[in-house]
Amino acid sequence: MRQQEEEAAAKATEDSSRFLFDAGKPPPFRIGDVRAAVPPHCWRKSPLRSLSYVARDVAVVAGLAVAAAALDSWALWPIYWAAQGTMFWALFVLGHDCGHGSFSDSATLNSAVGHLLHSFILVPYHGWRISHRTHHQNHGHIERDESWHPITERLYRQLEPRTKKLRFTVPFPLLAFPVYLWCRSPGKNGSHFLPSSDLFGPKERGDVMLSTTCWCVMLASLLAMACAFGPAQVLKLYGAPYLVSNQLISSQYCRTDRQASKITRVTMAAMQRNAAMTSASPGTAARSGATCAGGLTTVDRDYGWINRIHHDIGTHVIHHLFPQIPHYHLVEATEAARPVLGRYYREPQKSAGPLPLHLFGVLLRSLRVDHFVSDHGDVVYYQTDQKQK
Repeated sequence: MRQQEEEAAAKATEDSSRFLFDAGKPPPFRIGDVRAAVPPHCWRKSPLRSLSYVARDVAVVAGLAVAAAALDSWALWPIYWAAQGTMFWALFVLGHDCGHGSFSDSATLNSAVGHLLHSFILVPYHGWRISHRTHHQNHGHIERDESWHPITERLYRQLEPRTKKLRFTVPFPLLAFPVYLWCRSPGKNGSHFLPSSDLFGPKERGDVMLSTTCWCVMLASLLAMACAFGPAQVLKLYGAPYLVSNQLISSQYCRTDRQASKITRVTMAAMQRNAAMTSASPGTAARSGATCAGGLTTVDRDYGWINRIHHDIGTHVIHHLFPQIPHYHLVEATEAARPVLGRYYREPQKSAGPLPLHLFGVLLRSLRVDHFVSDHGDVVYYQTDQKQK
């Protein structure tokens, strides 16, 4: 009953925003107007401040692991897994900032820290960084977007029943991130680990080889520790938190990008009409190459107490518009930009308690009703496969 109420609340919030404006028309502001509203200091990156967050998170991860190993109580292991998995997610976000260059102005520092953090949680840093850059440049684009790009009805009808079940039935989507790293999304070829993948250009293949090598070193280290201390201990200290962190990362992709794309295609003709705006309204996606065309199609999410732990990654709108803003300025930048964005900014539903339990309703409804988009039309919405529902 509670699940149905949460889904209904999520539907009411998002459906009501659909009718506030015509999403097929350009907003009454330019991306430069939003940029001008952000205070100048929000663009400044402090390597020392960024490194302090790394030091804090690494210290917490180490402290949790030492405490869990010392206590070794089955009554406490589930608590450790949840807490440590959340901290692995925080490490992912800091590596994500390195990939965007918002960690510092030093490419060398960004690469070094990004490799250390992402390799530790078994993410190929450069492979993911490059594909994530593609996602930001083509957010919501039917063909070129990465990570939960909208599926057209024609492609959806070609999916095997097993693939549909894995994509739209809990808990399988919560384990999607490692699968995505290995073989990308349905209809896409290649891997984040292979330099020959069409994700990467010729000049990027050396970077991909480096990241894949770092990933292999981390995996070998885990195997060595399993031999030294026993596989059960490694699974308890690392394996279970790894699964939790991947569930959190996968659910983040579902709740922010995929769920936001209620309106998912603007054809070339429409984009030519709107190109001068270099931005789109909430829920729309570009078929042109406009970098910011999909910036407003995402939504912010409130994660309760977890907001500060995972470095305010819920401030997704301003991050997609300006990924170069450091995470510690995203909240302030969002507040400064809201008057300009007006009704094109959708206020996130606040968490009723310390944990973002309300987001489960949003996620479940998205998986239940957002299956594919039409193959035709200027502006289209997600549609539901009644058989899958």
